[in-house]
Amino acid sequence: MKRIFSVAWLRGTVAVACVAAGGATALAEERQTPAVTGQPSDRPNVIVIMADDMGFSDIGCYGGEIHTPVLDGLAAGGLRFSQFYNTARCCPTRASLLTGLYPHQAGIGHMMEDRGLDGYRGDLSQECVTIAEVLHDADYATYAVGKWHVTKKVRPEGPQQQDNWPLQRGFERFYGTIHGAGSFFDPNSLTRDNTLISPFADPDYTPETYYYTDAIGDNAVAFLADHASSGDERPFFLYVAFTAAHWPMHALEADVARYHGRYDEGFAAIRDARLAKSRSLGLVDASWPMSPQAVAWDAVADAAFEIRCMEVYAAMVDAMDRSIGRLVDELRRQGTLDNTAIFYLQDNGGCAEGMGRGGKKQVVARAEAPSLPPMAADDLQFDMIPKQTRDGYPVRQGYGVMPGGADTYIGYGEGWANVSNTPFREYKHWVHEGGISTPLIVHWPAGIEAGRRGSLVHAPGHLIDIMATCVDLADADYPDERGGRSIKPAEGVSLVPAFDGGELVRSQPIFWEHEGNRAVREGRWKLVAKEGKPWELYDMQADRTELHDLAGDMPERVERMAAAWDAYAARANVLPLGAWRGKN
Repeated sequence: MKRIFSVAWLRGTVAVACVAAGGATALAEERQTPAVTGQPSDRPNVIVIMADDMGFSDIGCYGGEIHTPVLDGLAAGGLRFSQFYNTARCCPTRASLLTGLYPHQAGIGHMMEDRGLDGYRGDLSQECVTIAEVLHDADYATYAVGKWHVTKKVRPEGPQQQDNWPLQRGFERFYGTIHGAGSFFDPNSLTRDNTLISPFADPDYTPETYYYTDAIGDNAVAFLADHASSGDERPFFLYVAFTAAHWPMHALEADVARYHGRYDEGFAAIRDARLAKSRSLGLVDASWPMSPQAVAWDAVADAAFEIRCMEVYAAMVDAMDRSIGRLVDELRRQGTLDNTAIFYLQDNGGCAEGMGRGGKKQVVARAEAPSLPPMAADDLQFDMIPKQTRDGYPVRQGYGVMPGGADTYIGYGEGWANVSNTPFREYKHWVHEGGISTPLIVHWPAGIEAGRRGSLVHAPGHLIDIMATCVDLADADYPDERGGRSIKPAEGVSLVPAFDGGELVRSQPIFWEHEGNRAVREGRWKLVAKEGKPWELYDMQADRTELHDLAGDMPERVERMAAAWDAYAARANVLPLGAWRGKN
């Protein structure tokens, strides 16, 4: 069914009116959605929601002051994991999440470049399966919206170039971006199913104001509404990958206004408030001291600019929460919320990258009128950093350029990333806790007893566990081979035992490597090192903020854990170290 959207904003919510339009379309044929063969099942629907470039403490139920009532409500009615981990970077995380493998095993040990080694191809391996492929084979409907970012083939030159696009990796429908970053008002590589589209020439989605976070939520709702109205009795798997709150700091001004004045006190005050709240929530032990302050507030060159960056960031998270709320409302409307297992997590820690913040203080005001020729509505956007807005305004960067609008492209900077990662050390890229710690919320009323709801799970978990959990929930079979190709064994364990208060039993530690930064977590112990630096050892029960290195006191433990990491690196396509730089 084709859907045309009329979107009207009212008090921060979106009313979506869907009008069915008849007639077969090429897109419908291209999807090749299989006939409905399944019977009604009590197997749960599964929704995996991933946010982008957000820290451990950003959302309300993990200590933050940002208004996230929907996520907070899901947490209150479900479970929160206090020690769940990602891979410290966007595309390796997505590869690991989708496949249940460590990222190098899935071919994406770094970013979207081919370094000539199987662990660093920059394209999802054909020796792995996605959750969508496994669940589709188990008679689930499969849908994806948002950021894909597991292939370098953003501008395909024929169908064979789309072998790692969503529809070729198990999803029946897709709306989102193939590339990893871009404008929220004019996203690059925007795609519906297998066809690149412009957000301003898409007959299936016509909001009054295009904003990618809203578009992701609205199209997810549309997929579920279509699923229900079509009479498809299969359970569904929906993957929702928001780009919020990745740079650029883009938000609707009405959303930013809700945070005016909220961050005027600066970095330390917000960090302290978050630490106190996260301790009161039981997420952070009172004995763990705060990690060091990264940037002194009285040293910033332009306080108004820094405040604006965080106001926009908070507005981006706020808008994402409302989009998730529309999805929850649709499940409630269908009567499927109780038997839908919803997972929410983030792809890496807060991002300290200096995107758009270079140079000395400069205030570049928006021009009074466009100075460039406008783009046509059907022009495709392929620039990660657009040169101009659709109506002809140059895109501005530089320290002091107030972010938020489509003609700006700015990151929120190290000071606020340090706040996002409260109370932990380091950021996206690094495998200290600030780079790899993520909230994980699990909401499933039919599968989590009332007495457990609102509880914390302190057992360590990792992205590799999401595949195993989905296979468990779907009563599916993880294959040894598929389509004539051998499939690597999944690495994770199912999280389902934790839903009832049970233990998670692992036969192996949890491992990391990204850009030469490496770590291993075994029980309460974590061995971690920055690229080219010696191993550090921390007791995660006593010192999760990683301030007291015990490596010199426990050399035998260091040696044993380092050997385990070496064995992992050898078998998981990590070696040689430094391959991510192209020095192989």
